[in-house]
Amino acid sequence: MPRFEPFTAIRYASDADFDAVIAPPYDVLSDDDVIGLERRDPHNIVWIDVPRGADDRYEVAAYRLQDWLAKSVLVTDEQPSFTIYRMDMVDATGLPRTITGVLGGLEVVDEGAGGVLPHERTTKKASTDRLDLTIATAANLSPVWGLSLASGLTAELAAPAEPVGQLTVDGVTHRVERVTDPARVERIRAIIARDDVLIADGHHRYGVSRVYRDKVRKATGRKDTAAEFTLTFINELVDDQLSIEAIHRVYDGIGYDELKADLSSCFTFEPMAERPAPATLRAMVKYGRLVLLNPSGQGEWLVPRPGAFDGVRALDGAWLEHALAGSSAQVTYQHGLDEVLAELKGEGTLARHTAAVLIRPTSLDEIRRTAREGLLMPPKSTFFTPKLRTGLVIRPTERLPR
Repeated sequence: MPRFEPFTAIRYASDADFDAVIAPPYDVLSDDDVIGLERRDPHNIVWIDVPRGADDRYEVAAYRLQDWLAKSVLVTDEQPSFTIYRMDMVDATGLPRTITGVLGGLEVVDEGAGGVLPHERTTKKASTDRLDLTIATAANLSPVWGLSLASGLTAELAAPAEPVGQLTVDGVTHRVERVTDPARVERIRAIIARDDVLIADGHHRYGVSRVYRDKVRKATGRKDTAAEFTLTFINELVDDQLSIEAIHRVYDGIGYDELKADLSSCFTFEPMAERPAPATLRAMVKYGRLVLLNPSGQGEWLVPRPGAFDGVRALDGAWLEHALAGSSAQVTYQHGLDEVLAELKGEGTLARHTAAVLIRPTSLDEIRRTAREGLLMPPKSTFFTPKLRTGLVIRPTERLPR
């Protein structure tokens, strides 16, 4: 089972304006987003986490990290701790909820070794950006998101700890609390160590941590350094602790009528009188249907034909892969109903798409089955919300000898 350890955290000083210095994760930021965050505050975390400029940008980011520590913009905790991270929100169905997890150092294990498991097929990323940044800064800046299959974590995290900051953005309040009590630290560690952790988001970050760990092992000959762990947010794999949205499919490279013909072997079509809305997403789950959107954004119900998906996993993404196995349709991905409708209108682009298919969020049972049976979902099967913010906690790691 995976080890999960407290660490001596780096945090913004207590008088910091979290609204000004905390940022979304690097992989959801556009260039314009980064520029806007840089302008918001000279100490916004993107100056370190998303360095821009010349070939020395990673070294500049490392200099900034050390400079901010020297000037007490950032401060280092006096002792190792876990950090409880709470997100208060209203989910896509209109229900209020609080998602609570804990930030700590999760063991970096070899691929296939067990303990820490992937949950979906991922597309390869050629960029070495995260590795170069880790080498330069010797820090984990953006957390991986893991789901613990062990029971009891939510109950253990329910009691408040020492508040260290909060911010509200896009309707979500992010709150962090420091846990230093040795007994509580040990209880959290023991719960997570009882069962596997499934990576929900941040597969690439976890893979980079594995590469970095191996570099440190080779350079030092040791397997007991801070590089054996990586910054991870872990919450319990239970319904009230997950807000999962679908990542919908957008299709090109084929005519609309041809796409419908390809889908017709597995689905029948029923007209929709209403325009797609949040209530449509709830109806999809209730009635077990998908929605096909034409280029104008008008929908038709996609109703699975009896027996069409016998032997196929109960995942809408897998159903569409099966239905379009011989099709020339080219697929891209987009989360959010409003975002899909904007894609179809061609907002911000010169081209409009052929169609889109709205799919249902992956069920908790299917996520659990994935973990227990060692299976992988199709790419872009799950979109966990809200997105964890960067800068609430920084984890120092072992510096690679030069």
